[in-house]
Amino acid sequence: MSQTQTLYAAYAEKIDAVLSALEMEGTLPPETNRANVSVEPPRDPSHGDLATNAAMVLAKQAKTNPRALAEQIVEHLKRDPLITSAEIAGPGFINLRLAPQSWVEELLAIAEKGDDYGRSAIGTGTTVNVEYVSANPTGPMHMGHCRGAVVGDALASLLEHAGHDVIREYYVNDAGGQVDTLARSAHLRYREALGEDIGDIPEGMYPGEYLVPVGKAAAEEFGDRFVSEPEEEWLPIFRSFAVERMMAMIKSDLAMLGIEHDVFASEAALQAAQKPEAAEAWLREHDLVYDGVLEKPKGKTVDDWEPVELPLFRSTKFGDDQDRSIRKSDGKWTYFGADLAYHMQKAEKADALIDIWGADHAGTVKRIKAAVAALSEGQGEPIPFDVKLVQMVQLLRGGEPVKMSKRSGNFVTIADMVEEVGKDVVRFTMLTRKPEAQMDFDFAKVVEASKDNPVFYVQYAHARVCSTLRKAKAEGLSPSSEHLDTLGEDERTLIKQAAQFPREVEAAARAREPHRIAFYLYDLAAAFHAYYNLGNDDAQKRIIVAQNPEISGARLFLGQQIGQVIRNGLGILGVEAVEEL
Repeated sequence: MSQTQTLYAAYAEKIDAVLSALEMEGTLPPETNRANVSVEPPRDPSHGDLATNAAMVLAKQAKTNPRALAEQIVEHLKRDPLITSAEIAGPGFINLRLAPQSWVEELLAIAEKGDDYGRSAIGTGTTVNVEYVSANPTGPMHMGHCRGAVVGDALASLLEHAGHDVIREYYVNDAGGQVDTLARSAHLRYREALGEDIGDIPEGMYPGEYLVPVGKAAAEEFGDRFVSEPEEEWLPIFRSFAVERMMAMIKSDLAMLGIEHDVFASEAALQAAQKPEAAEAWLREHDLVYDGVLEKPKGKTVDDWEPVELPLFRSTKFGDDQDRSIRKSDGKWTYFGADLAYHMQKAEKADALIDIWGADHAGTVKRIKAAVAALSEGQGEPIPFDVKLVQMVQLLRGGEPVKMSKRSGNFVTIADMVEEVGKDVVRFTMLTRKPEAQMDFDFAKVVEASKDNPVFYVQYAHARVCSTLRKAKAEGLSPSSEHLDTLGEDERTLIKQAAQFPREVEAAARAREPHRIAFYLYDLAAAFHAYYNLGNDDAQKRIIVAQNPEISGARLFLGQQIGQVIRNGLGILGVEAVEEL
């Protein structure tokens, strides 16, 4: 095992070399499919350090039973001086115990790789488009957008750590009725800025105070030019003017969370470039759009329903429960029609697509997956496409629902949250549960200094490492790799937890689940706190041991590498690794 190769990768190579040897011997057939062979920690740590399922998954190809194949594999593994035992368990699993030197080398690998420890090449050569947030540009970012924004941004970072090229994209819904409403609301505030008493905001308009500065900016830009002009004159101008300023506000709000996108794709620009028309033509050419009549809505009486021939996409061919119209009866594009063209546009520059949506969009998942599947027709390999649904978050303060924000009129903004508890608390907390699970965000609890608060617990572990290193420096001590052979079983338990990080990154990236990194960091922090606290009862188990610079140097080196792993994990989540609390 080289110093710069991580432990699990190294032992996966060792297992692979044994399987190659067994092919040479004739025990395994040539070019045996090893895709499902894994090397991982056993479920019960008492069973050993590593476990492999190689015999279980290859026995059928070898035309033998798993235990018989396991015996052959074990015979080879026992020749490795860094493997102290290889035992067969159950129907054919192989449990390995490693020499202490293996864990020393992993500690050295962490130090050698530094900020790159945990990075992977599994995604090399693949570009993934991650579209997230994509909130309508009609108001500031609010709590309903926050969780999806953090999940999407952390996922993009995770995929980059796994070797993918990532496009972070925001789809600006700047076409349609809601943008016209925004323009009319901004025009109202424009008249107000010019001195008109507009009274109460009319029903159906956007009432939030966030449009006051937009109105003032319009007054400065246009003077009184559009006060008495007919709507058809000023509506398109105020539409683009308001959207531009709302997007500037949204970008500012996202920046407070440390979020920046690479691409802001405009729905209006998409339609101006006639991308939906091009998509329809392509789909018709491939017999995936036809002119037909939708079924009458079920479950209720619709008095004014009339059968109308519409262009329909054959989404049932791809698993949807009915075909979908891409245009309305007036010829305008349906939301689905425009969205289909948008995904076709994204697929032109990426090998895989991921959308982060609110759970309220669950009903549209089937149809858009059908659309993306259709894009693969005749294109060879299907385009991998995943939709992650994110549940809403309930805001609480000491268990009581939070009152709404004055700034927005009817919701709590991201700016409100970040200003109160900080970016890091918001980001980490949003990743402490699976995105599809309901979540409570209690302003009082997320700032508690306790083990029950994962944000504090993980950051405290890193701060504790930094504090210990500062104390050691003041006492003339420093981390040293010269006497790592003095580390015992307590230290190896901690190293084993740290060694999980590279495989956790790969597993999380494959599953598209960044919250796994938050879970892992909590477990690593718990392991470090447990190790640190051993010194409370036994002075010889403290990290800094008086009059023993050799063991102190080795333990400080260990602590330094644990801090590195925590820092790397927090970096994926977009959270700062603080040095003191």
